[in-house]
This record gives sequence, C-alpha cells and structure tokens, in this order.
Amino acid sequence: MVRALALLALFAAPAFAAEPCAPCAAWNTPQLPFKVYGNTYYVGPHGLSAILITSDAGHILIDGALADSAETIADNINALGFHPEDVKIILNSHAHYDHAGGIAELQRLGGARVMASLPSIVALLTGVPSPDDPQAGLAERFPRLTQAAPLVRDGQQVVLAPLKLTAHFTPGHTPGSTSWTWESCEGPVCRHMVYADSLTPMSAPGFKFSADPTLVATFRKSIAAVGALPCDILLTPHPDASGLWDRQSGKNFADKDACRRYADTAAKGLDRRLATEAK
Repeated sequence: MVRALALLALFAAPAFAAEPCAPCAAWNTPQLPFKVYGNTYYVGPHGLSAILITSDAGHILIDGALADSAETIADNINALGFHPEDVKIILNSHAHYDHAGGIAELQRLGGARVMASLPSIVALLTGVPSPDDPQAGLAERFPRLTQAAPLVRDGQQVVLAPLKLTAHFTPGHTPGSTSWTWESCEGPVCRHMVYADSLTPMSAPGFKFSADPTLVATFRKSIAAVGALPCDILLTPHPDASGLWDRQSGKNFADKDACRRYADTAAKGLDRRLATEAK
C-alpha cells in the first residue's frame, strides 16, 4: 500500500482533455437483469457488464460500468431479490470510466471493499488512467474512491465464503487489467465461469504499442493466458465482445471454445494494430 500511495501522489494531477463519450448513452441503455448460471447474474446496463455473484454470506460484484450506471446496477440487484448493501466486495476488470465509473457510488451504498491490482487501484483513487495506460489522455475521468483499496496479487483468491474468485493479471489493454474466474453450480453441475478483461489494443492518438517490445510481449502473454483458461461460460466487460446477447437469445450461455476464440480474435487484432503502426 505504501507503493500505491506513492504512485497516487505521482499520478494525482495528470493534465489532459478527455474526449466526449459518444457511445455512453447507448452503452447505458437499461437492461433487465438475468441469471447467467447458478449464482451468477448480469446486472449491468445493456452495453456494459456488471456481474453479481451471490451467497448467503454476501455478494461479490465485478465492475460498475459508467458513473450514471450505478443507480441502474443497484436497481437491477434489487429486482433480482438481492440488496446492494449486501455486496461485500467489488472487483474491477480495468479502471476506465466505462467499467469503474459507478464503483465509488456502489461502494458508498453498502461499504463494500473494492479490490484491484496495483495499477488499477492508483487509477481508482485518482479517477483517471495512469500515465502508462495506452489510453491516457483519451479516457474520461470518473468518480474516484475516497478510501484506499486492498491490493490483489496475480493468482490470488478473493474469498467471501463460500465464494472464491481468482485474479488473473492480463495487462495490455491497461496496465492493471485483470480477468476473473470462479465456479457457479446448479445442483451437481458446476461451470467454470470466466470474466475475461478487454484484450483490444485501444490507445490515445500517437501511442504506439510497437515502441515498447516488452508491452507487446506482455500483451501476447495475457491473450494466451485467457485462451488457456478452463472456460465453460465467458463474460466480458463489453458484452458484445463475447456475443452475450446472441447466447442469451438462445438461452444457452455455455461454450467451451469461447475463451479460445476470444483470445484468437484478440491476437489477430493486435497483429493488425502492429502492422498498421509499421506502415
């Protein structure tokens, strides 16, 4: 935490002008909440995922979508018969305005612990991407946390008995990108659930991934790690990225090849980006 506070002091006042959020209204279109499988539920707006994993001891929420999404997420949790104040832990995929914007307000509702990787904690405490984020200077500010958050280590299990979620650091899209895995069961049938973070090489104008071979190698390692995860049901921060709505219409979320295809698509996207930069 000392290191986090030092980084916070360094990054506290970045200077940049955020671009207007053209897709935010569409992303924030209301969505009825629904069960994905077992104790896993979708509670976000239509264009941005927020995932609720429930238990009698309390619940874990992954991501908070936009700042304007917090009320929608809380209402969706209530609509399922649960209570936002029973969310004990909030996890984050990556700390951009469209996935972390609602976290501060959702934390305020019930005092949940927010847990994230070190780079993500720095961004959550400042409300802006860190300077080494490829989208620094482009992504919008978002409401910041007002209290320090516990650090999560790569491979760490976040436990709220009986819930156990494992953190998988998958940096590339952002320095702190984290994917999450857990099991959800219906009777004797348990599924490997994966919330795979974004793997797209998005950036602010002028940024070149190819300028940093270490970053490219790290990104490729993250993509391969996601593709190798035990994966029965794939969820992603942008639901369209994993074809969630097509699977919902067929009422079948299970697809054992989904993580592999998601990773293959990401690898091709990174290759295209590098080829474009080389021109």
